[in-house]
Amino acid sequence: MASSKHEIPAIWNKDSYKKFVEYLFSIKDLKYKEFHSSLVLDSKYEIIGIRLPIMREIAKDISKTNIEEYLKVAENKYYEEVMIQGLVISHIKDENTFYKYFLKHVEKIDNWALCDSFCSSIKIIRSHEDKYFAESIKMSLSKDEFVSRVGLVIILAHFISPSNLEKIFDTLNKITTDKFYINMAEAWLVCEIYTKFPNETEKFLKNNNLNKFTQNKAISKIHDSYRVGKEEKEMLKQYKK
Repeated sequence: MASSKHEIPAIWNKDSYKKFVEYLFSIKDLKYKEFHSSLVLDSKYEIIGIRLPIMREIAKDISKTNIEEYLKVAENKYYEEVMIQGLVISHIKDENTFYKYFLKHVEKIDNWALCDSFCSSIKIIRSHEDKYFAESIKMSLSKDEFVSRVGLVIILAHFISPSNLEKIFDTLNKITTDKFYINMAEAWLVCEIYTKFPNETEKFLKNNNLNKFTQNKAISKIHDSYRVGKEEKEMLKQYKK
């Protein structure tokens, strides 16, 4: 094992990966497993029960080994395996290599937690905004619930700026689904934009194609934000559908 707080193999192969998974089970927290399982519903992945900060530490340690060798042998039975893979991919420094694994990883995401933690961690895309903003817009319009959510959360986490607002609002107007995790991401995105660009977002809230749930959830999220004043919150109630 490599020198680390966590038991991370120095060399990755099937045997060392198997031992790594055994290590993950050795640090499981059964109370946390029960709690987190109640939040992550309808996922195909089994949950071991490891908190996110610990998985971030593990991913950081793995990123100091051969990342591509790790990704070749990594498996997808457990939620924690997939989460750690995403966090490791976020450490890749070569953009071409990152992009290859980014696309593959998005296909594995089937719940909000895997989506949101991964999307908020991938800092390399900020240095390639034209490419990844376009990619995230394309993903946002996907019919796949979590591909769309990935696109929306990437925009939310990395690409809210004056030059992108028109394209973001246009994209939100083109999303016609009533899928829950897409609509929730849309509402979250509208809220985040409002905290930075209230005038532009108010105009959007006045006239848009959002469904009733998404519009009202966006206003509710803005109402819950400590970054928005009481008078603004009251004013926005008029835009509820």
